[in-house]
Amino acid sequence: MKVLLLVNSSASSVTGRAKVLIRRALSERHEVTLAETSRRGHATRLARGAAADGMDLVVVLGGDGTLNEAANGLVRTDCAMAALPGGSTNVFARTLGIPDDPVEATTVVLDAVDAGRIRRVGLGRVNGRYFLFHCGLGFDAAVVEQVEKRSGLKRYAGHPLFIWAGLTTWLRHYDRRRPHMRVLRPDGSDTGDLYLAIVQNTDPYTYLGSRPLSLAPEATFDRGLTCVGLRSMSLRPMLSVVWSLIRGDTGIRDHPMVSYDTDLSCLDVVGLGPFPYQVDGDLVGDTEKLAFNWDPECLDLVVPGPGI
Repeated sequence: MKVLLLVNSSASSVTGRAKVLIRRALSERHEVTLAETSRRGHATRLARGAAADGMDLVVVLGGDGTLNEAANGLVRTDCAMAALPGGSTNVFARTLGIPDDPVEATTVVLDAVDAGRIRRVGLGRVNGRYFLFHCGLGFDAAVVEQVEKRSGLKRYAGHPLFIWAGLTTWLRHYDRRRPHMRVLRPDGSDTGDLYLAIVQNTDPYTYLGSRPLSLAPEATFDRGLTCVGLRSMSLRPMLSVVWSLIRGDTGIRDHPMVSYDTDLSCLDVVGLGPFPYQVDGDLVGDTEKLAFNWDPECLDLVVPGPGI
C-alpha cells in the first residue's frame, strides 16, 4: 500500500520519538511518505493531495481537529483514513477502539488494514464542513473557546483543564439568562428554545479520563444524526444531566429539560442572536444559522473495533 503519514507535531501528545517509531512500523509493511502540518487547514490540503496522487491510505497522527481536517480532504475519494491518537482527549480514535498510546495504536491499525477492516462510513455535515463525531452549539462551544485560549496547557493539564473551563464558562463566560437557539426538524416542527445543543454522528460525546460520556447511544456511522438540546441551564437540571452522563444513565433522553431527536437526515438551527459552535472539538466561531445534513457512506475508514 502507498501510505501518507500525516503528522501534526504541535498536537498535545505527539513526540519526535513517537514519529520515528510509527514511521518505522508503517514502513515495514507499506511504502510510506511523511508530511507534517504547519497551519490551520493544512491537513485538508495534504489529505486531498494524497488522494489525488493515488495514495491508498492516510494515517493521521494528531488530535481530533487534525483528523477532522484530513477527513474533509478525503471525503468521496478512494483513499482511506486511519486515526492515531496525538491529542489530549482523542475522542474519535478511542471511539474506534484504538489504544491511547500512539505506538501501540499503530500496530492495531496495521493489523486492521491487513485484515481488511476498512468501512465506508457516514459523516455529519454542517454548513458544508464534515464532522466525524459531533458538533457543539452554544455552551459546549464556549467551553472549547476557553480551552483554546489556554492551548499551551492542554499538553500538561488535559482533562482537568476541560473541567475547569466548564465551570468557569458556566459561572462567567456564557449568558444563562436567555435561550440561544432553536432546532428545526425535517418535518417542520421545532424543539422550542434551547440553551445549548449537541449534534452527534457517533457516541460517546467525549471522555472524562478513561470513562466514556455517552450522550446519544443511537449515534452510529450507519444511522442519521442525533441532536440533544438543553432547555435550561439552571444549576439543578445541569447537575442532573451531568450526573446522568457520568453514571452512564441512558435515561437522559427522558429528562424533562432535554430535547432528544435521532435518525435525522437533516436539521436547521436558528439562533436567537449569535451563538458559538465547534466541530469535532475545533472552535469555528459565532453564527446565527446552521444547516446540518447526514451523508451516508462517504469516507473509507480503518475501524479496528467492533460495534461502531
